Amino acid sequence: MKLFGYWRSSAAYRVRIALHLKNIDCESVPVHLVNNGGEQHSAAYIALNPTHLVPTLIDETVDGDLVLNQSMAILDYLDNKYPQPQLYPVSIYAKAQVQALALDIACEVHPVTNLRVQQYLVNTLGAEDGDKLAWSHHWMSIGFAAFEEKLQKVSGKYCYGDDVTIADLCLVPQVYNANRFKVDMSAFPLINAIVERCNQLPAFIKALPENQDDAIL
Repeated sequence: MKLFGYWRSSAAYRVRIALHLKNIDCESVPVHLVNNGGEQHSAAYIALNPTHLVPTLIDETVDGDLVLNQSMAILDYLDNKYPQPQLYPVSIYAKAQVQALALDIACEVHPVTNLRVQQYLVNTLGAEDGDKLAWSHHWMSIGFAAFEEKLQKVSGKYCYGDDVTIADLCLVPQVYNANRFKVDMSAFPLINAIVERCNQLPAFIKALPENQDDAIL
């Protein structure tokens, strides 16, 4: 397997955690999102992933090679192919709740921090840095507030009960991103506690952006 990603990409970060949790051997192929105008825009990469986004997973064990984009689809694929440890609860009701939690982050919070969205705010709409930051803080805080409220009903050690699920894989990178954006996270004690527990686990430590070979600190 090969994972094309960027060290600071939240979506690629999710997949890295899963790969380490499941002990899947996977080659990391860096795609720098800023250098040379963004390597995700190169002809070679677009041939793999026309969305100009990371991550992209290639599974060369599949006849004809499977090329898959979208981190949530990649996570589901990995969970089906390598079912231990599972990223979802067994119960269909619990699974649906965990999936909703994961999508609360992946679909509602994450997009506002995506690099191309941030670039559009500045380069096309002419937003000043302060306005761009305030806009990002506003939408991330709204998303985290709703997530914190849901955690009050379903969380244990982790987002859903006491087992790591796909919801945790989505939450941890997003909080990392929020801290990078200097979002005030003090109003979200459950989120902070869960992230702290996750970040003590080896798989999460290995997946940290600063622990990647292409990291530029």
